[in-house]
Amino acid sequence: MTQSLNEIEALAKKAARGAGKAWGMAEEAGKATRVLSDLGLNGAAALVDLLGRNDGADHGAIAPQGTASPWSSASGTLCPVAAGALLSDCAGQLEGGAIEIQDVSHPVLLAPFVAMAAGHLGRPIMLSWVGGKVAADGAAVWLDDPNQRLSSFEPMTLTCALGQAGQGAPLAAMGRGRIDGATWDALNRFAGRTYAPATELSRQLGAGAGNSDND
Repeated sequence: MTQSLNEIEALAKKAARGAGKAWGMAEEAGKATRVLSDLGLNGAAALVDLLGRNDGADHGAIAPQGTASPWSSASGTLCPVAAGALLSDCAGQLEGGAIEIQDVSHPVLLAPFVAMAAGHLGRPIMLSWVGGKVAADGAAVWLDDPNQRLSSFEPMTLTCALGQAGQGAPLAAMGRGRIDGATWDALNRFAGRTYAPATELSRQLGAGAGNSDND
């Protein structure tokens, strides 16, 4: 089953909002999921698991505590969307040196923000960890992850720094996403929390069949 990138972004944003994230963070989650889906990476599954683990969590507890490296959270596990949003805002800080991002969960969700930061700076950026790296130059993304650690949902520490464009072929844009039914349903369940329940007045005004029967 494939979905348009617009559908994926809209549903991911609503799901993040339904899980308690502020609209700004929800929009960032939607953008990140769209980018990953376009690159053939399973960002939607990572987002579903992230929302389940952080359901209703206080943003301050899972966001970076400051902009000075290393970045860490008060809870001990850093939200990749919160860290990514800060990276987008503070991309210029990389001019002064690398940023260590400690114990970030669902690290694949951080990769799109690296690509966006590279576009803002107009310079290649590398996100690295033991055994792998992501490189982005604002136009393309390269992934070197032989042990598939980036796709893990468990926390790991990464380093973000100015670097060089990757070697070999970059990840190809798919133009559509491929999200399995169970993940899509889970996103819809979170998104459903944003919908106002029907009331008797809304039904009478046309939100439902109400008391009339036109058949």
